[in-house]
Amino acid sequence: MTDSHAHLDGCEDADAAVAHARQAGVGRIVTIGTGIDSSRAALALAARHDGVYAVLGIDPHQASSSEADRIDELRELLANSTAVAVGETGLDNYREHATAADQRRLFDEQLELADALDLPVVIHSREADDDTAAALAGFDGTVVLHCFSSPGLLPTALERGYYVSFAGNVTFPKADDLRQAARDVPVDRLLVETDSPYLSPQPVRGRPNEPANLVHTVAALAEVRGVDAAALAAETDENASRAFRLP
Repeated sequence: MTDSHAHLDGCEDADAAVAHARQAGVGRIVTIGTGIDSSRAALALAARHDGVYAVLGIDPHQASSSEADRIDELRELLANSTAVAVGETGLDNYREHATAADQRRLFDEQLELADALDLPVVIHSREADDDTAAALAGFDGTVVLHCFSSPGLLPTALERGYYVSFAGNVTFPKADDLRQAARDVPVDRLLVETDSPYLSPQPVRGRPNEPANLVHTVAALAEVRGVDAAALAAETDENASRAFRLP
């Protein structure tokens, strides 16, 4: 299995989390940078552990801060061979830690960077369906919608062939809309993630999340799709290889 989105630098003990993941059958982890220091930490973890890969970006919450002015540094970090995508980047109209204009500017800059470097993008979108779809309309590269929680964005995602990644929130009792979306995504566009240390799936809810808990999300998705969990794990693993060009 591949955890397609984890924040290992946010885990209490990242090295232990990687070891636990291996024991649970999670052979690969894509760890995410949310700023320059976080991206450096992601690269360090990828250098330290086989099967860990880094996605580097500046998240929308920092778009109105000085962090947003460090795109040149981000470009330099993305030259590392373990960097497999740009992100997470996108738009967040829920928390609004940054202005809409600043978020869009930073998003556009990172899309341009991904285009120039021929890299996929990992997208954070919360209560921003139309704006996210509009921003991505001109981007021709690979798009991964991480921690999918926007059913209104699903028709656009399916039409454009985006990868759709589900996290532990798809297991929550009231998440019927997400489970319906998970049924509708073609199997070759489905990814699974933990978003560790956040969004622990229902069986371990209330505890810090880690990549080993991916097994619970895979099991839930297999149940709602009416398929074998091991088969779904293998298919999503293959999808992660294709989306991020993993060996």
